[in-house]
Amino acid sequence: MVTFTRTILANGLRVLVHEDRNTPLVAVNVLYQVGSRDELPDRTGFAHLFEHLMFSGSRNAPDFDDPLQEAGGENNAYTTNDYTTFYEILPVENLETALWLESDRMLALKITKKALNVQRRVVVEEFKETCLNEPYGDVWHHLSDMMYKKHPYRWPVIGLTPEHVENATIEDVRSFYQRWYTPNNAVLAIAGNIQTEAVLPLVEKWFGNIPAGPVPLHQLSAEPPQKKLLTRLVRADVPVPAVYLAFRTPPRLHPEFYPVDLLSDVLSHGTSSRLYRRLVKERQLFTAIDAYVTANLDPGLLIVEGKVSESVSTDAALAAIWSELEALGAEPVDQRELEKIKNRFESTIVFSETSILNKAQNLAFYEMLEKAELMNDEVETYRTVSSLDMQRMAKKLFRKTNAAVLVYEPK
Repeated sequence: MVTFTRTILANGLRVLVHEDRNTPLVAVNVLYQVGSRDELPDRTGFAHLFEHLMFSGSRNAPDFDDPLQEAGGENNAYTTNDYTTFYEILPVENLETALWLESDRMLALKITKKALNVQRRVVVEEFKETCLNEPYGDVWHHLSDMMYKKHPYRWPVIGLTPEHVENATIEDVRSFYQRWYTPNNAVLAIAGNIQTEAVLPLVEKWFGNIPAGPVPLHQLSAEPPQKKLLTRLVRADVPVPAVYLAFRTPPRLHPEFYPVDLLSDVLSHGTSSRLYRRLVKERQLFTAIDAYVTANLDPGLLIVEGKVSESVSTDAALAAIWSELEALGAEPVDQRELEKIKNRFESTIVFSETSILNKAQNLAFYEMLEKAELMNDEVETYRTVSSLDMQRMAKKLFRKTNAAVLVYEPK
């Protein structure tokens, strides 16, 4: 159980504070509810660009990293389809340094042509390195394109093409910042060896005078139902053949998401999971295999991916995966297997809560989802999922009319 207090400032900033007496540190997490799904089709990659731009300096802090390092802290950020998050960890006595830095870039980020040119080059180089020059690096360009035709999940977080970032004007970028990087579109979570009554005045001091921005409206096109199996063969400079199966899943807060998430764990969570034990260890059809859910705010995906063993055809590899998926719909998961998966999930949650950074990030994430109290309830929600729930969802999910199959083969 993670206890916390919630305060909403007059400008709409949601502030969550958790007291933890077991650490000399404090974690600060600012989550903005803007991700790649909020971009325009001809201006993709902007949310990821801002993950970099937010470190390029603000009105009163021309360099973000130096003051934080002098305060004994470290920081980082990441972008998803649905949100962007920035965080710092530092000694508790230097908390105000992090609050000052975060508030200054929320209020007055310096978006100059020089800063934009520098970060644009960094982002474009990252695109080339991770998507164009890395084996299987463009997998999300293919999967997103196959599974989404209307919804903006149809392009990956890094963007559809590097030209969209290369051609971004200073006006485009400033408009994106003014629309999304506002206190009323953000959650500030603070966790550490702090006292709430001492922290809240500091938050008000640094964030209270930042004006609220426009009401954030996420204009998202609903994805039409899929009607047939989608397939794509890619011949590329890859070392071994690989197969990817994608299935549409319910959104993160839908009740049916929980049995789907547990299905992915039954398939591939550890060396005793079904896909590893049967297809890697016993039949040696794959050298590596994995299954996971994207857990998006809007309907997302369950992905099964595997590197095919030498002398095994991709058709045989795919047939073996389909057989395992169909088995989950044909027969309920054994109670012992299900209990093991639930226990492992609960232990992962409990272990994660030993980290103040994880607690700060989870508080912000769950507050964005609906309300932060949900993070204390979800273990019990997963506990109530039955074998019959999972069997029902397996039948509903693992249909060829709900799937895309992507195959990579060496040139």
